[in-house]
Amino acid sequence: MEKGDSYAIVDLNICDKDSEKADSPDTLKKIPLTTVIKIQRDRGERDYIGFATLPEQVHRKSVKRGFDFTLMVVGESGLGKSTLINSLFLGDLYKNRKISDVQDRIEKTTTIEKKTMEIEERGVKLRLTIVDTPGFGDAINCEDSWRVCSAYVDEQFRQYFTDESGLNRRHMQDNRVHCCLYFVPPWAHSLRQVDLEMMRRLHRKVNIVVVIAKADSLTAAEVKRLKTRILNDLDEYQIQVYQFPECDSDEDEEFKQQDRELKAAAPFAVVASDTVLEIGGKRVRGRQYPWGIVDVENPRHSDFTKLRTMLISTHMQDLKDVTQDVHYENFRAQCISQISQHAMRERGKLKRDSMGNNTDVVFTDTDRLLLQKDEEGYRGIRHSTYARHVNSNATKTESFR
Repeated sequence: MEKGDSYAIVDLNICDKDSEKADSPDTLKKIPLTTVIKIQRDRGERDYIGFATLPEQVHRKSVKRGFDFTLMVVGESGLGKSTLINSLFLGDLYKNRKISDVQDRIEKTTTIEKKTMEIEERGVKLRLTIVDTPGFGDAINCEDSWRVCSAYVDEQFRQYFTDESGLNRRHMQDNRVHCCLYFVPPWAHSLRQVDLEMMRRLHRKVNIVVVIAKADSLTAAEVKRLKTRILNDLDEYQIQVYQFPECDSDEDEEFKQQDRELKAAAPFAVVASDTVLEIGGKRVRGRQYPWGIVDVENPRHSDFTKLRTMLISTHMQDLKDVTQDVHYENFRAQCISQISQHAMRERGKLKRDSMGNNTDVVFTDTDRLLLQKDEEGYRGIRHSTYARHVNSNATKTESFR
């Protein structure tokens, strides 16, 4: 056999009825025969079916349609949320923002502020929606600050469920919150009560990524100590933040090393800046201090590049997948369960009306089976939501010890 040749194996049943030797035992033992037929094809002929181009077809269709991503930022005023968003996406989303005075903050309430921008990079279009929460943690009484954020996430799930259940689903718009950047102040020794309460209300609805703001105000030892305390608090109060998926075995070593560095860096201690400075003939984003310059993209100064890599380059699609497969499925299962229970109550009411008030309603075996299946399906989805992320918090905590 020569290199580059193609071959086909053909099974043939050969039995010559006219031959006198056809009935002999030696001949019958050789039937059926497997004959290897050598077929040498022309070099120009295609030697594949064609389904290998499916990824290219999906890629072209996805690029033509564009992508959606919704990011919620939560944290009190003054932690650099707007500056970080501008640094991440190289834009200016908050040109006309007004800073409220002290009198307004006495009765300050949390509100929702949405901003959408279209970004195009190398022919790929991204419709980015930033959901800001001005007023969070700014009032004297912050016990209800979480309600507005939780209600907004639920409302987006409800709207998507309504659109998905409608007749026209061709132009559905995905406004579900795919990620929540939760900002922790650098002066906190650990997670505060308002932080714990907020994350407890959101961690089963959205992917939470904890960010330590203004990390340039802490030393390296203080950053490491604060990260350890945050991880311990998350583990103690059983709060599920976003967990990085495991790398596939066929990934190259460089990608695996990058994944290990991202996992070890969480929660991310970041420094952001809108100011462009010149260092050694190179223009960088940074902050000027009397003792020197903080380069936001220098990994020794900040986890900004790791956060940007995780959020945009490597895990944006996984954030969307977890939102679809875990958080939205939880919400959808709950809605279907409520609809089923309501239908059962209405069916029981109709039976009572038809049978009169003297006889108790009797559920048939079919009714009981349907109700049981609905409850089992709902419990099964809830119990399996975080199966792919169960041990990551413990792993992170051990890495800092």
